[in-house]
Amino acid sequence: MLFPPSAAGSTCAQALPAARLPAPVRTELLAHAGTVSGYFYDLEVAADRARTLRAALPRWASLFFAVKANGFPTVLSALAGPAGIDGFEVASGAEAQLARAALLSAGRPPRLVAAGPAKTSDLLGALLDAGTEVVHVESPLELARLSALAAERGVTVPVGLRVNPAVVGVRGTLAMGGRPAPFGVPEPDVPAVLALARSLPGVDVVGFHVHAVCGNRDAGAHAAYIAWCLGWGARTAREHGVDLRWIDVGGGLGVSYGGQSPLDVELLGDHLHRLSPPAGVEVALEPGRWLVADCGWYAAEVVDVKHSYGTTYVIVRGGIGGFALPGTEDFPFPVTVLPVENWPAELPRPEACGTAVTVAGELCTSEDVLVRDVVVDRVRAGDLVVIPQAGAYGWEFALQSFLGHPPATRDVVPARDSDVRPALVPALEVTP
Repeated sequence: MLFPPSAAGSTCAQALPAARLPAPVRTELLAHAGTVSGYFYDLEVAADRARTLRAALPRWASLFFAVKANGFPTVLSALAGPAGIDGFEVASGAEAQLARAALLSAGRPPRLVAAGPAKTSDLLGALLDAGTEVVHVESPLELARLSALAAERGVTVPVGLRVNPAVVGVRGTLAMGGRPAPFGVPEPDVPAVLALARSLPGVDVVGFHVHAVCGNRDAGAHAAYIAWCLGWGARTAREHGVDLRWIDVGGGLGVSYGGQSPLDVELLGDHLHRLSPPAGVEVALEPGRWLVADCGWYAAEVVDVKHSYGTTYVIVRGGIGGFALPGTEDFPFPVTVLPVENWPAELPRPEACGTAVTVAGELCTSEDVLVRDVVVDRVRAGDLVVIPQAGAYGWEFALQSFLGHPPATRDVVPARDSDVRPALVPALEVTP
């Protein structure tokens, strides 16, 4: 079976020393050595990221976490803790259940906004049942579906029209606007869709959703992008008679992988404090990756070390079947090797020393590659390959059903003042 070519990075980067792993994480990893591949989350890191970003933002900005990045219930609860996020962005009934439960358990109002390009009537109904505050509508048909559902229920639903803008003139970003995409309404079609909305019962267009950049680590450029969104939203609302109350600028905050310069959140906040959104308008940010990437580590046991025509392969239990994201990015993820001394005396123990290796998984496809040409001091069968910054788009994004191998587990690093080790969690706790 053929997959698209793996994008796993190849730069002959040096593996990070195991000492770079936080001590509590090393302890947890070694405690589970010999099990299936798994994720380990530090909830304090996630909570601190949420508090840091929330504190940097002006009061007129609301912070929603995109659940698609990490739907593990304990991570959601950590983000929803005191001084953390204001709510969640969800794209399915299952995500809405998880998000609502996390907010209610934290004693917070269940603030949900809904996204996604393929909302059926059933999904829209589930989102309304969960108390979704604003539904981001992405097409005329979706708008008509929502109107019919709202009229049937005798309610009026706040709608944010997701727009694919023709041009986003902002430097230093990975732009997503002005290109063919299944997401949002192309800007030239916005007037017609707004006219349709005015003719339909049960829908109230409160504003716009513009998610047109991603992976941005330039604070000044991102603030300029948000300023552009505010100006565009105010101008478009004025031109088409929209009572503007909501502008969602998406996420787009970039994570620093492999020594890249990080986003300066305080500088971003300083820039945003100089902006003045239209009176009475709530401005929503909905980052995903930036809030949770650094709270997670992915670990996979080395099953074998093999040499094939000049390439050394480290075969792990759980490649893209456990963590698919590295194979979709055009840069190498950081990697470290954690030595595990326990090994059956009756078995040979292949190893590789002082050389570049390719870390491959257990699936029957040559595209099951986590990282290429990473230079290791030493790696043996039975050791653990660990990828830091694995807290975003990990468990949820993996090819877990292909070949039927056990799915990656999920575990929580015990809190600093706790000796309790939570049980491994192999599956989602709710049904879609």
